[in-house]
Amino acid sequence: MADPDKPTLHVIAGSTRPGRAGIAVARWIAEHAEKHDAFTVELVDLAEVALPLFDEPHHPRLRRYTHEHTERWSATVERADAFVFVVPEYNHGVNAATKNAIDYLVHEWAHKPAGLVSYGGVAGGTRAVQSLKPTLSALKMLPLTESVIIPFVTAFLDGEGESRRFTPNSEIETGATTMLDALARTSPVLRGLRDG
Repeated sequence: MADPDKPTLHVIAGSTRPGRAGIAVARWIAEHAEKHDAFTVELVDLAEVALPLFDEPHHPRLRRYTHEHTERWSATVERADAFVFVVPEYNHGVNAATKNAIDYLVHEWAHKPAGLVSYGGVAGGTRAVQSLKPTLSALKMLPLTESVIIPFVTAFLDGEGESRRFTPNSEIETGATTMLDALARTSPVLRGLRDG
């Protein structure tokens, strides 16, 4: 049950492809955030949200949504006070499913902080983080400088398929705590902007 005294943090699993590593990483960061205890935590899986390629006839700044899937997505994002985006790197950028989900909305994202967790091979998804930050800034979000970069992600995965478990090393865990601390500090400040 949500604690009304705690801000709501949405951990968004950005990858939607079969066999993705990202859902294991997203489950781990959601569990870590619950232990951190500064937020009411919800895991939001874009594979389950299942948004089609942006299909609204009106610009999202107007909030004149015509599809039920957009209304549901709007309500989901609206109730969050902060976000952690868990993203892979595709071709030196963020994956299309994440960008599409962001592009559906405008006002619902504004004045909320965003932590970024990326994963991949040697670069650990660094370029996905860098490509996503200008988009978040354009929506009046605050992308934190405290990102979590996970190189060679498969070395931290146990099991098979989407039931795999992610087990971080101490550096990754410390980085996640630092990011969550920053989200906890900035979320109440930005809420003042939304309420004002």
